[in-house]
Amino acid sequence: MHGEAGHWAHLLEFVLPTALRNTVLLLLGVGILAACLGVGSAWLVTAYDFPLRAMLSWALLLPLAVPTYIVAFAYLDILHPLGPIQTLVRDLLGYDSPRQFRLPDLRSLPGAIFLLGFVLYPYVYLSTRIMFSTQSASLLEAARTLGATGRSTFFRVALPMARPAIAVGVSLALLETLNDIGASEFLGVQTLTVSVYTTWITRNDLAGAAQIALAMLVIVAALVMLERHGRRRQRYADTQRTRNIRPLGLRGGAGVLACLLGSLPVIIGFIAPALYLLDATLTRLHQVGGVSEQLLRSAGNTLYVALAATLLTVICGLIVAWAARITRQARASKGWLVRTGARIATSGYALPGTVLAIGLLMPFIFVDRLIAHLWTMLGHADPGLVLMGSSAALVVAYAIRFLAISIGSVEAGLARIPPSMEQAARLLGERPAGVLRRIHLPLLRPALGACALLIFVDAMKELSATLLLRPVNFDTLATWLYAEAARGTYEEGAIAALAIVIAGLLPVIILARTQLRVTRR
Repeated sequence: MHGEAGHWAHLLEFVLPTALRNTVLLLLGVGILAACLGVGSAWLVTAYDFPLRAMLSWALLLPLAVPTYIVAFAYLDILHPLGPIQTLVRDLLGYDSPRQFRLPDLRSLPGAIFLLGFVLYPYVYLSTRIMFSTQSASLLEAARTLGATGRSTFFRVALPMARPAIAVGVSLALLETLNDIGASEFLGVQTLTVSVYTTWITRNDLAGAAQIALAMLVIVAALVMLERHGRRRQRYADTQRTRNIRPLGLRGGAGVLACLLGSLPVIIGFIAPALYLLDATLTRLHQVGGVSEQLLRSAGNTLYVALAATLLTVICGLIVAWAARITRQARASKGWLVRTGARIATSGYALPGTVLAIGLLMPFIFVDRLIAHLWTMLGHADPGLVLMGSSAALVVAYAIRFLAISIGSVEAGLARIPPSMEQAARLLGERPAGVLRRIHLPLLRPALGACALLIFVDAMKELSATLLLRPVNFDTLATWLYAEAARGTYEEGAIAALAIVIAGLLPVIILARTQLRVTRR
């Protein structure tokens, strides 16, 4: 007890104050920057017509394809004193040495806020863009008729109506910020997430890591409450919709300026790091003539774990969503229990990977000990760690974390199936399982395919939980990149990063197509 009290006193005095302050400042800065970029770009492509507007309306989602730790990995080399940007600036200014000119160090809290804000703003852009596109044009025209200027109309009419969507987008961006571990550590910012990892792995203090994780849960609860409060009022702007906003044409210098402003987030958040990764990958392949065996093994591990997690998550999400629908339609007495369980199951996505790993460690160890005990009772040799010694722990952790995606997609697909089809099948003597197999599953194929793709890509990108729960000598592309960045060998890590970015483009393309259909209604 005295040792635990000493650990907690050490954390309170030396670890938590700095980590908590950095985390709060990081969340505040990223929230403000992501809100400004997301709302500004959404209003720009909604209210104005300018060159490349149609392309920018979906291109502004591209930073979602690049995980935060990959952006930090890329920019650390791009903005290095000997990197291409600073070298070009010195050549233009006629300087010979980095001592004569160098940009501010990116490894800082402002640098982390800048990069994370330009990567995570699409969460705000997506929700706000849909809200702006579905607002009634008559309300804005009425404001202009009463003498309001364009700026006044935006701040006094359009922006207040979009507050619920902004709250949802900002809360999602902040949850991703809280989950980040790679970018914060690469940029030298000691956040609560980084502190959990270093306390557990570096200092071998699991109790201290768990105590820090409890502090993170308070922030998570606040962000979830913000998101649900915004989602509760998200339909407010649709009640009086008559026709969509007609964009105002911008030509000449105004159109060029609007195009440049709209392109800036895409260039910083996606194009620049993607081009760097492509160039570094081609350079590495040209020098070496191929990729290392370890990297190929990491790619195989990534595909294996991501596919297993996707299959498990989709099956569990289908069962939970289907059970909730059946009990709701049957008005069963225990239906509330099923629906409550479904809501609890979707809460895993809000948990940072480090917190989830801490929470799962003891249950996994208990299950391993139970399996070993039962196996030895049957006269067999001790099997060792079945969960923690294999990738099974990662698969289960991924399934818990991404179950919300599966349940949400299946529920949305089931909502489009008329109950009359199920009732007709039941009247013809079909059992519930037969209804699921012969009616629901064929109609749910598009929804299941889309959610499987999202889960697969998210599992490929997941870093926080993977670092803490992976077995010994087991690397994924994300952890390989993390290790290469920690060693400062960026060339080999660029290949893994580019593979993750290419995979991440697939769901972003689907998301962009969905957004275009919504905004054109």
